[in-house]
Amino acid sequence: MDEKFELACFQIITYVGTARTHFINAIQCAKEGKYDEATELIKQGDEAFSLGHNVHVDLLAMDANGEISNGYMLLMHAEDQLMSAEGFRILADEFIALYKRIDEK
Repeated sequence: MDEKFELACFQIITYVGTARTHFINAIQCAKEGKYDEATELIKQGDEAFSLGHNVHVDLLAMDANGEISNGYMLLMHAEDQLMSAEGFRILADEFIALYKRIDEK
């Protein structure tokens, strides 16, 4: 497997794993009524996710240019992590809004 490709996959996994952790922690903060902290964690998660997404775009360009020969399992794992983090981002927003609404009552 090409070292550049492998490094890119691990970068995606690292960045979006960090993003997912921030999103999950944001939900926990919202549950405790710490909305400012939850908002900051969402922001940090978005930044980490963006880094992972940018690497993913680079991999897609490499694939389009015929630069990727093997390593599809690692790429699938990286993309799975990317999509999982995106899903947690959406859920985090929903949970934060829900907890805020509950606290307002």
